[in-house]
Amino acid sequence: MKIEIWSDVMCPFCYIGKRKFEAALAQFPNSSDVQIEWKSFQLAPDMVTSPGKSIHQFLADHKGMGLEQAKGLNNQVAQMAKASGLTYNFDTAVPANSFKAHQYGRLAKHHNVQDAAEEQLFKAYFTDGKNIDDTETLVQLGTTIGLNAAETRRMLDQQTYAAEVEEDINEAMQLGVRGVPFFVFDRKYAVSGAQDTSVFLDTIKKSFTEWAQNKPLQSVETIEGDVCTPGGDCN
Repeated sequence: MKIEIWSDVMCPFCYIGKRKFEAALAQFPNSSDVQIEWKSFQLAPDMVTSPGKSIHQFLADHKGMGLEQAKGLNNQVAQMAKASGLTYNFDTAVPANSFKAHQYGRLAKHHNVQDAAEEQLFKAYFTDGKNIDDTETLVQLGTTIGLNAAETRRMLDQQTYAAEVEEDINEAMQLGVRGVPFFVFDRKYAVSGAQDTSVFLDTIKKSFTEWAQNKPLQSVETIEGDVCTPGGDCN
């Protein structure tokens, strides 16, 4: 069964939602039959990457509020993250456009390491203070999960997966996604936001039960008898 997750690297609730979703999946006995696909979404597509600007100042400018108020809001989010076992270092976070990071995630998907890449990107942005719009930063991250450095650099330079990222974003609009994280279960049910683990678990169970009832049989119990095989043997 497929679960699709629309998210943005710069979304603090997306990382928290990832942790809560993972906790639910860990409690689900049929988790090996669940396929996760991360989908791209941009909260600030026109954002200009500003390594010399604090994320507090970015939030203040973006929301039209005072700097201290912005810091207070970020501190509240950091405490929420801490409750999920995450460390948010907003003082060192680099305001960065996430489009290039989403392309990196698509490359990782094509090499079957997408979830590892998403975890990397969140940690790089929220914990390690890295610029996720920097090609060399993404190339270095890629090498730690088995991606070829030359391929990663070439993909980013040529924007090989830009169209796929745009396709994800457009698909989100068609589905009526207004914010992230947004979890879609077997294209039948959706959960919006970093909900409690119990909400995710209940939705996984419900979706999986219906999916299992409708999916084609993968194996059957067979009573053996006389047959003819494709090789021409009959016995």
